Amino acid sequence: MSIHSQIERYTEPQPDYSRWTELAPGVEYKESVAPIKSYLGDSKLSILRLDPKRVEADFFMATKHKTKSLNAYQWADSFRLNIVCNASMYELGKPLQSRGYLRAGGHANNAVFRENYRSAIVTNPKDTSEGNLKILDLTCESWARIQKEYDGIAQGLRMISCNGTAMSWNKRNQSCSMLVAAQDKNGWFYLVFTRSPYTHNEMIRFLKEMPEGLRNTIYLEGGPETSLLIDVNGHCIEKVGSWVSDTYERNDNYNFWRLPNVLGIKVKP
Repeated sequence: MSIHSQIERYTEPQPDYSRWTELAPGVEYKESVAPIKSYLGDSKLSILRLDPKRVEADFFMATKHKTKSLNAYQWADSFRLNIVCNASMYELGKPLQSRGYLRAGGHANNAVFRENYRSAIVTNPKDTSEGNLKILDLTCESWARIQKEYDGIAQGLRMISCNGTAMSWNKRNQSCSMLVAAQDKNGWFYLVFTRSPYTHNEMIRFLKEMPEGLRNTIYLEGGPETSLLIDVNGHCIEKVGSWVSDTYERNDNYNFWRLPNVLGIKVKP
């Protein structure tokens, strides 16, 4: 039995994460109330930020490791990961395949570039002076260069551009639990989670109002698939999504769903 499968849900009050708490050098976490109250839940934003030079990161895929989809605990236990989250959205009709381009090393889960996915998380650059985790705006970077320079690439939908411009998500006014990734002006990598449902435009507004100057923001997942597991120096933080307007209007999911592809992070000693 895995270590994580034995963890019982907390019955005691959680630590105070209202201010940045250092979980390890270069790994900080906080929780804050969103600027707008949601119609459901605690309206809380959970924010993890990482110094890319203090972590190792890679994409883990069921297709690469010849396994079935695993939940966040199972991915963490199988590969000794400190942080696990969604790598990207995946195809419901092809449940092991990412919707956008996804590659790690010589294995491509999806080798097709998706034109409307204008952002990407990249890992393990050829230039070792760079940090191991970065977000790139594909309208500001050469796709050919990115493919040559980075060992791992996960393509996704852009929310804030490389120069800090907010994207408009007016095609579908949907609210959901949500996980997004972003980068600040100093190159730190952020994961921002909300269980309470918000629209994508509302989340973009929240990110723009944060004092850290976030940019290069990418949407990772929404609804009950949304997963963020943090297990660093005795801090075990579990964030699980639930609600999606119109398709999954329920707030009763408290378990990590199985995911075919994850971003896995190890904190350097």
